[in-house]
Formats: sequence, C-alpha cells, structure tokens
Amino acid sequence: MNCLLKFYSWFDFFFTQFKQDGSDLDKMVAFGSKYPYAFPLWFGPFVCFLNIHHPDYAKTILASTGDGLLVSHGQKWFRHRRLLTPGFHYDVLKPYVKLMSDSANTMLNKWEKYSETGETFELFEHVSLMTLDSILKCAFSYNSNCQTAGGTNAYIQSVYELSNLINLRFRTFPYHNDLIFHLSPHGFRFRKACRVAQNHTAEVIRKRKDELKEEKELDRIEAKRYLDFLDILLCARDENNQGLSDEAIRAEVDTFMFEGHDTTASGISFLLYCMACHPEHQQMCREEISQVLDGKNTVGWEDLSKIPYTTMCIKESLRLYPPVPGMARNTTKPITFFDGRTIPAGSLVGTSVYGIHRNATVWENPNVFDPLRFLPENVSSRSPHAFVPFSAGPRNCIGQTFAMNEMKAVIALVLQRYELIEDSKWKPKIIPRLVLRSLNGIHIKVKPVQPIFDRAAKK
Repeated sequence: MNCLLKFYSWFDFFFTQFKQDGSDLDKMVAFGSKYPYAFPLWFGPFVCFLNIHHPDYAKTILASTGDGLLVSHGQKWFRHRRLLTPGFHYDVLKPYVKLMSDSANTMLNKWEKYSETGETFELFEHVSLMTLDSILKCAFSYNSNCQTAGGTNAYIQSVYELSNLINLRFRTFPYHNDLIFHLSPHGFRFRKACRVAQNHTAEVIRKRKDELKEEKELDRIEAKRYLDFLDILLCARDENNQGLSDEAIRAEVDTFMFEGHDTTASGISFLLYCMACHPEHQQMCREEISQVLDGKNTVGWEDLSKIPYTTMCIKESLRLYPPVPGMARNTTKPITFFDGRTIPAGSLVGTSVYGIHRNATVWENPNVFDPLRFLPENVSSRSPHAFVPFSAGPRNCIGQTFAMNEMKAVIALVLQRYELIEDSKWKPKIIPRLVLRSLNGIHIKVKPVQPIFDRAAKK
C-alpha cells in the first residue's frame, strides 16, 4: 500500500507540475532558484536524476568520464573519438562553408514569396530541410533535393518521431520496461521510425562504398575532391591498423546525421527568432556583415572570423535557447563535488544546460538578450562552465566548430538579404526533447533589405 501511495503521489506531482505545455523548462529554473546547485528529479517511482544547474557542479560532472546515456561507452567511445577527430580538422572544414552557403541560398530563394506577401511563416521546417541538405553535402558529399522536393521529408519526420517517442518513454513509467514498450503502439512506431532513419543512413553509406571501391588512399581521394567526414570514417585506422566495423560506421553516421542537422536547425531557428525580436541588434549585425561580404552571395572561410558582434549574438542566442537543453550521465565511480558532497557510482546525473544558462546567481538579468555578455572582458570574469551549449570536458561536442561555422554562414546570408520581423501573436512554447523545440513552431515575417547606400542617400 505504501508503494502504491508513493506511485500515485509521484504521478500526481509529475503530471500536474510538468504538463509539456511550454512552461516545463521555466519551472525547472524556478526549482533551481530554491536550491543552490542541484535537486533530485524523479521519472517514475524508481528512476531519479540529480539535476545540476550550477557551473561549479557542472564542472565536476563534465570533467568526468562517466557513461553518456545516448552515446557509446568507455573505451569504445574513446577509440571512436580518436579515429573521428581528423574529420573535424580545419582543412576538412574549410570547403564546407561554400556548401553551407549554397544550401542557405536555396532556402532564402524559397522565402521570396513570404517577403512579397508579408505573411508570417514557420521557420523550423525550412531550417531543418536546409541543415539536412547542408550536412548531406558537407559530411557525405551527397546531393539531395530535400529542400525543393514536394511533400514531407521522410528522414526528418522519422527524427521528429524518434525524439518525441524517446521523451514519451522517459516520462511514462510502464514504458521503462523494455517488453512493455516493445509491445505497445508507441514501441511499434519507434521501430518503424528507426527503420526509416537507418535505411536513409544505409543508403548514404552504400553509395559511398561503391564510389570508394577503386580508391583506398585518402590522398588519392582528396586529389579528386575535398575529403569529407564519411571518407575519413571509412578509411580510419587505429595503431593496430584496425578500422571501424560496419555497425560502428552506421552508428557514427546516424549520430552525426542527427547531430549535424537537428541540433543546428534548432540553434539557427532560435537565432533568427532572437534577431526578429531585437531589431537593434539585428541591424548592427547586418551592417557588420555587409562590410565583410561586400555584396557577395556566399560566405568564405576567411569571413567567419571577421564578424565579432554577430558571433556574440549567436552565443547569446545559444545561451537563451541551447539546442541541447540537458545532458545525462551514469556515474561509473563515486564523484565528490567542490563542497564535499558525494554521489555514489551508478548515479544518474542530469546537467541542465538551460538551467545553467538562466541561473540568476551566474547571469545578471538572465532572461534579457544581451550580446555584450560575450565581450572578452566579460567572458574572462565568468566560470568557463557557465556557458556550455556544446558541453565541455572530454565528451564535448566534436562538431561544435562545424555548427558555429554553419550558424555564422547562414545568419550572414539571411541578414544580408532579409529583414526579420517578429509576429507578436506567435510566441514559441519551448519544450525539451532531444533538442530544444517549440510546441507551436517558430514564426517570423521577412521583407527585403533596403541596401545600406540607399538608406544613407535618404538621410
């Protein structure tokens, strides 16, 4: 009877407090204001996470080598990381910037109809197609027509479905049991979405393997075209001349395909929304970008380091709307925090990136959009773990430079071409999934930018 009462007590608390209505993350921040560093969060009567929302605690966890709950574990992870690292060298990333620009321009051409009518439109769908197009071109040299093809993209829909079902399973106590979930309608939908995503990945790998049958050396491949992530993945060898298994290659491609398009789509969509809501910052970015691009309709590698104010705006958007709102670890050994508190091995620990980024003891006026927080002198006065949109420590995001480059290239081309306008009737209701999303979409208006020299002539 006591166990039953405990279950219903948890059930009542969880579903009255966390309604998936767009307010859950702010409730987590409110809970955090009552507790200095962390608090327990129960998902069912048996699964409890220590939810961390302060940089000093996050530093300890992110520096650890505990197992990630959605990635490979232990030595397997470290071996894969070592083999994949060459795929993110700047020489490999350089050619990607033009490809990112091409994908962005395809999206912007589609926006002309909205600029002519002035109607409000939903961003995330457009940006998701653009980032999928971009990751396929850049990392896999795979030209798709996903942005211009009619209908709904099956791969993107499968990613949305998987994200929603993983969240649902986590929140639904009976679904913690593998057999119950497998036999449920949601389990059937999960397996179906997995097949769609995996078939998409398998097709990309199959085509590349066919192309590489005649080419076994990376330098011979590079002589024909730029190297991409998949080249390096297929040709990677460790100190024992052992490569990755077919299963490992599929897993890494699945991960990078998802991470390279969905998280970046979230980051770019909320960045454009922030620009629409703050026209004064938008205009300062536009003037900086116009000087650098000087009329070009593509962004070059050398341009990325010449837009410091725009970069600060990107970082401030990532602070307010981190694409990955939280991370989870399962500790493999006892961990002691700076204040002497200890958690045992086998503990589940959640690092709330959203909570850290909006922690009022760390950030002054945390809900205000203020890019000047990222001036060098302001950054140096904060803990490096106060801003962790790409995580930190040994398990930080290997693709963070790729993601930042794409955000810079896209925002530069968008602001050069369009003025972004907020529609006050549409406020995003943000929800935590595998990436940060909005229940009601992310909506803006656009209109063509009046050239700077025209504005100057009218003054």
